[in-house]
Amino acid sequence: MLEALELRAKQFRSREDTWPFRVPHEPLDLEEIIETALVDEEGWIQPDSLRARSVLRCEWDGGDAWELWVIALPSGLHLYCDGDGEETRVLASARRGNAAEADGFFLERLAESRGRHFGIEMEGPAPDRVRSSISDREFLADVFVELLEDSTASTSLRSPAGADFRADVIRWLDEVLTGPPSGRRQPRLQDATDQRI
Repeated sequence: MLEALELRAKQFRSREDTWPFRVPHEPLDLEEIIETALVDEEGWIQPDSLRARSVLRCEWDGGDAWELWVIALPSGLHLYCDGDGEETRVLASARRGNAAEADGFFLERLAESRGRHFGIEMEGPAPDRVRSSISDREFLADVFVELLEDSTASTSLRSPAGADFRADVIRWLDEVLTGPPSGRRQPRLQDATDQRI
């Protein structure tokens, strides 16, 4: 199974707008990869059993949920996956390195394109509950501002004064976010990009 994922990840391509991640042409159906890899085997592997860590989970009243999580391959490659209860997809890969740093970079790339860089669409109402492994609350506020501003979700978050959307997002996160206590500053993609040049 892990070998099959490794082979698929070798076919991913890098693009300037997704650096430092490599992406497939379109998101890969993880259950289909499992089924193909186990075609001559008995049994089944649950996609969740491959999870090394969760990055972000959003839940809505009514039972809907979306989660971003990571598979760590023995080679050191990290595969970023998402699932919504109906399908589980492989979205991108990152080379070995600092996992927490890569998780933050992925959230930045996800937010700046509202998922389009990775072949998904991030639309709909703001979540009623958010859980993240990232402890930098300022960073998470920046991610959600970029992800939600000028979207249908922003309407429900804006205060009547509506002057500062970032302040509205911070208030909303204070109500819905669970995770580690506020902690160290999350490295930013811009810092890594500047060092790359």
